[in-house]
Amino acid sequence: MRIIDLRGRELSPADMLAAVPRATQARAEALDTAARLVDDVRTQGESALRDQAERFDRVTEHAIRVPAEHISEALDALAPEVRAALEEAIRRVRLASAAQVPADQTTLLGPGARIVQRWQPVSRVGVYIPGGKAVYPSSVIMNVVPAQVAGVTQIALASPPQADQGGRIHPTILGAAALLGISEVYAMGGAGAIGAFAWGVPGVGLDPVDVVSGPGNNYVASAKRAVAGVVGTDAEAGATEILVVADASADARLVAADLVSQAEHDEQASAVLVTDSEDLAARVAHDVAVQGAATRHSDRVSAALDGPQSAIVLVDDRAMAAAFSNAYAPEHLELHLTDAEAAAPAFTSAGAVFVGDQTPVSLGDYMAGSNHVLPTGGQARYAPGLGAYTFLRPQQVISYDRTALAEVRDGVVALANSEILPAHGEAIEARFTE
Repeated sequence: MRIIDLRGRELSPADMLAAVPRATQARAEALDTAARLVDDVRTQGESALRDQAERFDRVTEHAIRVPAEHISEALDALAPEVRAALEEAIRRVRLASAAQVPADQTTLLGPGARIVQRWQPVSRVGVYIPGGKAVYPSSVIMNVVPAQVAGVTQIALASPPQADQGGRIHPTILGAAALLGISEVYAMGGAGAIGAFAWGVPGVGLDPVDVVSGPGNNYVASAKRAVAGVVGTDAEAGATEILVVADASADARLVAADLVSQAEHDEQASAVLVTDSEDLAARVAHDVAVQGAATRHSDRVSAALDGPQSAIVLVDDRAMAAAFSNAYAPEHLELHLTDAEAAAPAFTSAGAVFVGDQTPVSLGDYMAGSNHVLPTGGQARYAPGLGAYTFLRPQQVISYDRTALAEVRDGVVALANSEILPAHGEAIEARFTE
């Protein structure tokens, strides 16, 4: 991992952003490619999906709409320990997601004047579950459960067809979908799947959705940008990121383990350590090399850690560490600090914050109850992670009676005239004129 030394420098917010390690070239290329793949699906429908499946997944002549018997077979084949873990994860995420549904609020502005703030679920959601380098039944839970808690009545799921499964979706993903009662499933992957959700594909019986959610690589994230305005999307959850802020008290072995754990997702994964301890930095660099070489996906880990998106950042003090972290706005932030609980409020921009060395990102990936579909690429500065609120629309319901309208009659007319929109005022006056 390369070293970025910010010590002894006075950095403006713009300087801090410029110091953030990002794989900008890979993201720019992904945007262009994803837009073309999405447009191909929009114009060519099923034939584009089949062409992309052959190019990227090495699959031909597969059933894009997954038959019901494939789903039930996958449920029956789930290993007991995996099914038990999935069921417990479902329970925990359902509990945590329920706290994300706001209650209706009524504001009385005066006699006969009322505004109700209510939250309406969208009707139809498309959930994307990645495939390829890993299998993500946990992402089925993280996407489907919040949508169900929000009250969404139609949920379609897509995941890439697998060459080693005869063109079927991985059975563990299908099994997780079955546990949640999802019966509309499509074997399609990548940017094309996002386009299919946005535009619909009549040839396979897929109707357009209202919101697309789910993680993926940079191409999937970029495809969401390509369909923005056609459908709603969650934050662009692209290649994973972890930023660890650690002081001299941190256990280098645990910090290294957590950096490696996220680097194994993808060669584009970002792993960053921020510390004011040069000694800790050296020990983590050593342990990362040892652990990375020993893990199953060592080549993938090495590529991620050696990429421009990963680094060890040396800072002067805690304040500079917080400023850097908030500029980076990581998907996952871990605090390995002596006073992690007290320090946490200063770290305001992150998809999810993991406090203390016994709260690793791996916990959040599976069983914490929090959601693991989180914004990447700095979007945590302004965008939330996935939750029940992703599938809800706030609405204002206004109700005035005649007396209440009369109270504001003159004010509305005065403002309408000041804006040179007299018909607005005339619409009010019409209610008081025989």
